[in-house]
Amino acid sequence: MSSSSELDRRPAVDPVEEPSAEWGWHGTFPKGILIAGWLSTLAVFSLLIGNHHGRVENIWVIGTGVSLAAARVWFQVREQKTSRR
Repeated sequence: MSSSSELDRRPAVDPVEEPSAEWGWHGTFPKGILIAGWLSTLAVFSLLIGNHHGRVENIWVIGTGVSLAAARVWFQVREQKTSRR
């Protein structure tokens, strides 16, 4: 039987799988990813500004932007549901 203090001392990241865990901080930037996702979506919608002669380009840009926004919202909802558990 192991005590709970042994489990507390174990690293969250295995250094064999992630070598950078031994020499520094190892993690993610959740807010940075969120901001980058929305900035990317705005950048796609900014492609609508320009001298388009046809509407096909606009349809593809709008479709891509809506898909990115829907994916961003879906990931946010999914992350909120997993953080509640």
